[in-house]
Amino acid sequence: EQNYRSHGNILDAANAIIKNNAARLGKNLWTDAGAGEPLRVFEAQTDLEEARWIVDEIRSAARAGQEASRVALLYRSNAQSRVLEHALFSAGLPYRVYGGLRFFERQEIKHALAYLRLLANADDDTAFQRVVNFPARGIGARSIEALQEAARAGGVSLAAAASALSGKTAIAVGAFTGLLARLAAACAGLPLPEVVEQVVEHSGLRAHYRTEREGADRLANLDELVNAAANFVSENEDGSLVAFLGYASLEAGEHQAGEGEGAIQLMTAHSAKGLEFDVVFVSGLEEGLFPHENALDEDKGLEEERRLMYVAVTRARRRLYLSFAQTRMLHGHTRYSVKSRFLDEIPQQLLRWMSPRGAGRARLPAPARFAPAPRLFNPKPGSEDGGQGTEGRNNPEPETRKAKLAGLSGFRVGQSVLHARFGPGVIVGAEGGGSDARVQVSFEGAGLKWLVLAMANLRAA
Repeated sequence: EQNYRSHGNILDAANAIIKNNAARLGKNLWTDAGAGEPLRVFEAQTDLEEARWIVDEIRSAARAGQEASRVALLYRSNAQSRVLEHALFSAGLPYRVYGGLRFFERQEIKHALAYLRLLANADDDTAFQRVVNFPARGIGARSIEALQEAARAGGVSLAAAASALSGKTAIAVGAFTGLLARLAAACAGLPLPEVVEQVVEHSGLRAHYRTEREGADRLANLDELVNAAANFVSENEDGSLVAFLGYASLEAGEHQAGEGEGAIQLMTAHSAKGLEFDVVFVSGLEEGLFPHENALDEDKGLEEERRLMYVAVTRARRRLYLSFAQTRMLHGHTRYSVKSRFLDEIPQQLLRWMSPRGAGRARLPAPARFAPAPRLFNPKPGSEDGGQGTEGRNNPEPETRKAKLAGLSGFRVGQSVLHARFGPGVIVGAEGGGSDARVQVSFEGAGLKWLVLAMANLRAA
């Protein structure tokens, strides 16, 4: 079937990916527009570096005359937009979240921030009013009116006026103020990411969204708020709750471009169906993220993920960037990742591995808690020269990434393992340490599973 949108290399990559689906209809897309450029691939150390690299490439394209409105950033899950939004905002680049809200404008994030503002200032009436009955705790409009009247009469805040109430209203509002007091006590002295985690969990927000039919995205966004707090602490001398709330207010400001303005488009791969752009970035190409871990546990889930990747790739007309990170924040902690299988399904001759702009950098070692393991990710050609270039040689990914390393007494991300019940698999994630160390394994027959190392009886394949 002829495609009038994309160059040949992009279509060849898409065809190579989708042919791995058993239910594929057997048609190939082709074009007479020429092969075009190789697909650019970047392996970042962290999700933050991945976002900064994307911004650098967008700036480079803009200097070459590329219109911002013809550039799209695609990702698998809504929560991934937060890091990208922050990088674009910090760089002063106009952007829009297509078909959705910016991260700090999302309902669940506003609710969580309201609880956090009440921890910082119990007399914040706007925050109090937002969450006094969310999740629902039997405080209706009449009770809130009575509370407001008591506050006006006494010239005090809503929280302070709660003690002046009586009857059922006093009991219901008292339960809420009691919750705030317990949260404040539990969070005293905790690091900022743990404060956010405590609030998300014990406010009832997480339990509430677990019951929603479409709650998975909202839960992922709440997890990403914990990550945002961890990133904030690592990047700022003042890692206090008050400082973080100020940062969140700034990021939630009126800086999203209007619909008619020329702006970079951010969207999920699902939202991109039917659209086309000159330049497309597909980020977060890691096992468990794209393909998504939930889909891997479902019948035909991997095939649907592959179709979604096919859609993402074929949104690009002229230039396609694919990226992944060695580490990504999860629940405020660093999680080690392995690149998506979809990258392995693309013929290497179609790919050009990229180096970061500016000075070279050392590669990350393998997780220390799984020592003694050598470095898992080896440098791409040209990645440690320290020069100004951005593209490595047009070589395939080094075979050392895939090589089995003998003689290891521990485990590492990317290692093939065997489990007595689940069979063969590959370690794709890791967190915790000591007796609490866990690994996430992608099993051939059982999908993704989290296993406690001390109890899993894993052995090297």
